[in-house]
Amino acid sequence: MPITNWRKWREQFFDHVILITGALVMMLPVYAHFASTTHAPGTRMRPRLDLGSNTLENYSTFLSASSGFTGDVTALAMLWNSFVLGAGFAGLKVLLSLLAAYALIYFRVRFATAIFAVLLLTLMLPLESRFLPTYEVVANLGLVNTRSGLILPLVASGLGTLFFRQFLLTIPDTLLESSRLDGAGPWKFLKDILLPLSLPTAAALFLVTFVNGWNQYLWPVIVTSEESSYTVVRGLQFFGFASLSGMMLTVIAILPPAVLVILFQRQVVKGLFDGSH
Repeated sequence: MPITNWRKWREQFFDHVILITGALVMMLPVYAHFASTTHAPGTRMRPRLDLGSNTLENYSTFLSASSGFTGDVTALAMLWNSFVLGAGFAGLKVLLSLLAAYALIYFRVRFATAIFAVLLLTLMLPLESRFLPTYEVVANLGLVNTRSGLILPLVASGLGTLFFRQFLLTIPDTLLESSRLDGAGPWKFLKDILLPLSLPTAAALFLVTFVNGWNQYLWPVIVTSEESSYTVVRGLQFFGFASLSGMMLTVIAILPPAVLVILFQRQVVKGLFDGSH
């Protein structure tokens, strides 16, 4: 083997060893947490490395069991509520951010720079600082204990507008001129040209905001009080972290975001860091 190839192989080998070691160290707590849920009910709940023989029995019982005063607290219902919150939150945020960036870039909006600066200023305010006035608006509109009240107040995003604005600035002006020569209007230009080009950025933003929506805790606690509206993260408080049900719910709560990140890792990296697409 030539010396150059040997050095390259050695560098790649050590890089992979470091990456694999880091991944194993990060996954070890998750595995220990999962292993503790595979033992018989009544066993002391603590992180452990040995797997038990009650995995299927524990999880099948937990997924089908009903809890709470009304019996509406089930693992499947909480998973569905979290999915609706995450997907609705992410989908509407991506759509609104794209339309806002499109308007700021391609339309003659007065004070567009000032409007964009105000949008960026919203990034300086923690989301939690807006919850109380937002709840008052939601309550006045009669949206408490509704999915609309759960999702809509979180949709506006200065960060998403920033992502799409920076991407749209890289679009050549020749595409706009060509579409005008073909008789395409603003809607057709957006739908047929900008939207396909924006898919990597949209996918990356959707995944990031989906995980953010999935992990929301404080806002669902404030705006919902019915047990049928519990999300997975709120269910962790309901079952407790030291119980078998609570630990199984923790494992289940990790899976959807983790699977999405693993499956669409390349698209996320491309959408966030590749300006040319």
